[in-house]
Amino acid sequence: MIKIRLIIASLIAISAFSSASAKNKATESDTQVNIPDYSQYILTPPAPETPRINSAMVFGVRPGAEILYTIAATGVRPMIFSAEGLPQGVTLDSKSGRISGKVSKEGTYNITLKAENAKGSYSRNLRLVVGDKIALTPPMGWNSWNCWGPTVSQEKVLSSAKALVEQGMADYGWTYINIDDGWQGKRGGKLNAVQPNAKFPDMKALADQIHSMGLKLGVYSGPWVSTYAGHAGTHSDNPEGTYPWIEEGWCNEDMRMTLPDDPRRFIRRRHWRHGEYSWAEIDAKQWAEWGVDYLKYDWKPNDIYYTRQMAEALKKCGRDIVYSISNTAPFADAYKFKELTQCWRTTGDIRDTWQSIYTIGFEQQERWAAFHGPGHWGDADMLVVGMVGGWKSAPHFSHLTPDEQYTHITLWAMLASPMLIGCDIAKMDDFTRSLLCNFEVNDILQDPLGMRAMPFFRDEKHAVYVKILENGDLAVALFNTSEEPLTIEFEPRTLGLWEKAAMVRDVWRQQVVTLVYPGDTFSTDVAPHGAALYRLSPGNSEDKSLIQTHYFPRKINSPRPVEKK
Repeated sequence: MIKIRLIIASLIAISAFSSASAKNKATESDTQVNIPDYSQYILTPPAPETPRINSAMVFGVRPGAEILYTIAATGVRPMIFSAEGLPQGVTLDSKSGRISGKVSKEGTYNITLKAENAKGSYSRNLRLVVGDKIALTPPMGWNSWNCWGPTVSQEKVLSSAKALVEQGMADYGWTYINIDDGWQGKRGGKLNAVQPNAKFPDMKALADQIHSMGLKLGVYSGPWVSTYAGHAGTHSDNPEGTYPWIEEGWCNEDMRMTLPDDPRRFIRRRHWRHGEYSWAEIDAKQWAEWGVDYLKYDWKPNDIYYTRQMAEALKKCGRDIVYSISNTAPFADAYKFKELTQCWRTTGDIRDTWQSIYTIGFEQQERWAAFHGPGHWGDADMLVVGMVGGWKSAPHFSHLTPDEQYTHITLWAMLASPMLIGCDIAKMDDFTRSLLCNFEVNDILQDPLGMRAMPFFRDEKHAVYVKILENGDLAVALFNTSEEPLTIEFEPRTLGLWEKAAMVRDVWRQQVVTLVYPGDTFSTDVAPHGAALYRLSPGNSEDKSLIQTHYFPRKINSPRPVEKK
């Protein structure tokens, strides 16, 4: 057996990581947070000056709903966009790359997108699918909770949206700007829907500003009378839709309890229950009028009755709103969540620790694979890279080591989980940006086939995950879950590639590393808690003349680690 060994020095473990991680933990001050210099661990090369289109290759919209699709593209500006095959009623802004309009007839429309600048041009196919399904690829965007918790404001949300654009992240397909708990005030307005509190003076204006950037807006709610943070939910105990603890000022906009010494003080947990009167349909109409594109609906345990209630309300509201329920969805109801929602949380809240990443990523996702695919995604929770900590602790840089962060992003991409950034984008460092702005990693996440990777081999020290891509390529991720460096290897034949040599491309470095024949073994060194990600191409051919007619049995080895000595 031929053995091809690639030593990736920059992924080898450095014993100082543990001490460096402790040294670089955040201070208790909001203004003095130590951001470590992880530039030496950056693997993703800068985007070329030539155009490259990075937005999803398939997009779903319901008949008659407004289309909001922005062609995400890297490369020097100015850039001119064009499209062939747009259906009637749909237009493209050639300068911004924004596609808008409405299509009433169901069907699949094959469109060719093109981006041109002074350095060259690039084309990419887009399937516009008009039908019942939306969110045909996992949503990518930002959520406010892990950064600001309940202190979120319109100003902070808008600054994050601007930073997403200014730092070039929108050019890689990052789209959603989602407000978590903390925006809600009292019911009112012409619909008697939940209105924003003083921190959000104009939700419609905020949505318009975010849409003008080519981005989309999300909000948060839940079917209890109170959300987790103590704000108004979509149910109430009376037909007027009033909430005594809010009317009496027991809980302010930042979730802080007032009058703490009063024995009648508000206890949020007492209101984490469903009320007699539902305002789900009313609230959904209000969100549609504002221009909301995404809803995080949060309670526990998630149940079918209230999941369906909001699903029906959203379908009636006249706007495509991605419906994401949270948290820790019961597995026994998975078949219904698949029908009623676009995303469902498969786990509890994530933390920026190796134990949290390991437990959520490697132990809690495989059971959901049968229910996962275009239009319905199991959600492994938000990303914990960069400056985080707004939910329970002071802002700090992620406690994950660089290798653990590579594992985090690699695994979420292979699992096709929705990816929502949790850090302060305006304070994003170069290393974090490199993790999130690798278009080849994002292509694996956004692959139109929508398959979730499965563990091809796993033991107490390592795991090999394989994901089939739409064009027949294989994405192969090698994870070292141990505390020591490992050399991990695999055979293309073990993964099902039988016909010819496979080109092995290092996805994080965006470069071809070797050519491996079906009977050969490929191996690489992987750091403790680290990951390596490869794309193997081409896949097995459909050409009859290339199909082997004889089978010669030979021993096939499972992917395995070789301990470093």
